[in-house]
Amino acid sequence: MNKRMTLKVLAGFVLVLGTGAALAADPIRIGSVLSVTGPAAFLGDPELKTLQMVVERINKSGGVLGRQLELVHYDDATDAAKANGFGKRLIESDKVDILVGGTTTGSTMSMVPLAEKAGIPFVSLAGGVPIIEPVKKWVFKTPHTDRMAAEKVFEDMKKKGISKVGLLSETSGFGASGKKETEAVAGKYGITLVANETYGPKDSDMTAQLTKIKGAPGIQALFVFGLGQGPAIVTKNVAQLGITLPHYESHGVASDEFLKLAGKASEGVRMPSPALLVADKLAASDPIKKVVVAYAKDYKDRYKDDASTFGGYAHDGLMLAVDAIKRAGTTDKEKVREALEATKGFAATTGVYSMSATDHMGLDLSAFRMLEAKNGDWVFAK
Repeated sequence: MNKRMTLKVLAGFVLVLGTGAALAADPIRIGSVLSVTGPAAFLGDPELKTLQMVVERINKSGGVLGRQLELVHYDDATDAAKANGFGKRLIESDKVDILVGGTTTGSTMSMVPLAEKAGIPFVSLAGGVPIIEPVKKWVFKTPHTDRMAAEKVFEDMKKKGISKVGLLSETSGFGASGKKETEAVAGKYGITLVANETYGPKDSDMTAQLTKIKGAPGIQALFVFGLGQGPAIVTKNVAQLGITLPHYESHGVASDEFLKLAGKASEGVRMPSPALLVADKLAASDPIKKVVVAYAKDYKDRYKDDASTFGGYAHDGLMLAVDAIKRAGTTDKEKVREALEATKGFAATTGVYSMSATDHMGLDLSAFRMLEAKNGDWVFAK
C-alpha cells in the first residue's frame, strides 16, 4: 500500500470514528409545550421548572443511553391554537424524539393529531378523558382523568348521604370534559344534579351562577370543575354569598397555590388529589412515598417553593419517557412507544403506573387521595 493510499485509509477511519462519536454525542431531544403564562400558569410554571430540574439532574448523572437530554420548550400562554403551532414546530423543525407536555386538555387535544400523524410518542400532562379514550396509538398521559375525579368525589358524597348536587364547571377543554363525565357517572352513585352552571376560564366573577345554584331545590353540596384561577375566584364568591354547602373541587386545583389564591375561603374545601400534597403525611409503607418525598425535597431546595401536583405530572411524564427509552435501548419512536405501553409497576409521584394496549394512563382510583383544606394546608379528609 503506497503512502497516498495509506493516508486515504487513515482519513477514512478518522471520518468514520468522528461520525460515530458525533452520533453518540447527539442529545435526546424532549419537546414540550406548556401553559407557563395565561389562566393555567400555576399549572404550567411548575411543570416547566420540574422538567428543567429533572433534565439537569439526569444529565449530571450521565444522561440516558450515554447521551444527554435536551429540553426544547415553548409557552402556549394557555392558548390551544398556539399549542398546535408549537407542536408542529417541535416535530417538523426541532426534530424532537418525544413530546412531554400539554398542560391543558385543550392544548393537548390540539397537538394529538400532529403526534399521531408524525408517529411520535406523546405523554400529556392534562386530565381530560378524550386524551386517551378512545385509545390513540401514540398518546399517553400522567394525571387521573376527569371522570375518575368525579367518581372519587361522588364516592365521598355517597358516604355522607349527599344525593342532590349543584355543578359549576369551566367551559375550557378540561372543564367541559369534566362536566360531560360528571353528568355521565352521577346516576351510578345515586347523585342528581339539581343545578348545572358554567363559567368562562377568564371570568372574574361567578356570583350570578352561584346564586342560581344556591337556590336550587334540595341542594346539598357544590361541585366545581375547573383549573387555574377560576376555581379560586369561585371559592371566594362562595364565601361572599354566605354559601355554607359542602364544597368539592376536582384535581384541577390540586396545589398549594389554590390555597394562596382562595385564602381563608378555601377552609373546608375537599378534593381528590395525588399524594404529593401530603407527602410528609404518607405511611412509610406507601409504595410511592420515597419518590414523592424526594421530588418534593428537590423542588423545594431548587426553587424555594413547595412542589405541586402539576409539577408532579411533569416529573412523572418525563420519568416514564426516560424509563421507556432505557428499556427500548434506543430512541426509535415505535420501540419507545411500545415500551411506554408495556410500562408495569412504575412508582411515581402521582401513583403506580401500569399501562397496556387498552390503557394509556395506567392509574386507578386508589392513586387518588381525598384531601381537605384546613388552616391553610391540605390534610387527609375524614
